[in-house]
Amino acid sequence: MIEHKILFSGTMGAGKTTAIAAVSEIGPLRTDVRNTDESVDKATTTVGLDYGELTLDNGERLRLYGTPGQPRFAFMWDILARGALGLVILIDNSRPDPLADLDMYLDGFAGLIDRSACVVGIGRTETHASPAIDTHGRHMAARGVVCPVLPVDVRDRAQVLQLLDLLLLQLESRSLSDSRA
Repeated sequence: MIEHKILFSGTMGAGKTTAIAAVSEIGPLRTDVRNTDESVDKATTTVGLDYGELTLDNGERLRLYGTPGQPRFAFMWDILARGALGLVILIDNSRPDPLADLDMYLDGFAGLIDRSACVVGIGRTETHASPAIDTHGRHMAARGVVCPVLPVDVRDRAQVLQLLDLLLLQLESRSLSDSRA
């Protein structure tokens, strides 16, 4: 069986654990502990990783890894990025500066983004419409990063699957381009 590693990253509270749980065929592995960061209204936070699995229609398996969101655990980002096929960045639009949050993950995963594929899901757009999805896309394009950006409710299995489909389509397109070169 062919297996691929897909990484989910984003700020604490953006929904990495929830997104993986929404699509995983197994009970997700979680390394959550009590949250001591009072700036975020959240009972627990990931300190190691989240893990889930999803089997594609062709029988290939996606191994889904979620990173800790807090920058103090950024050393785990490098560890988890090793061997990853692609990256899903989740941004919480209700945070004070979602574009700065996006920059942190674009910088933190620049190597992975350059050699693979990336998709960005923007959460909580129904309650926080600004910055708009287009603004996120233009911000990334100004940095030289072109990848799909779309609103997402990480609790909705279909929407998380759409993020994964877009990621896999990019990888397939890149593979076809490379084989023609």
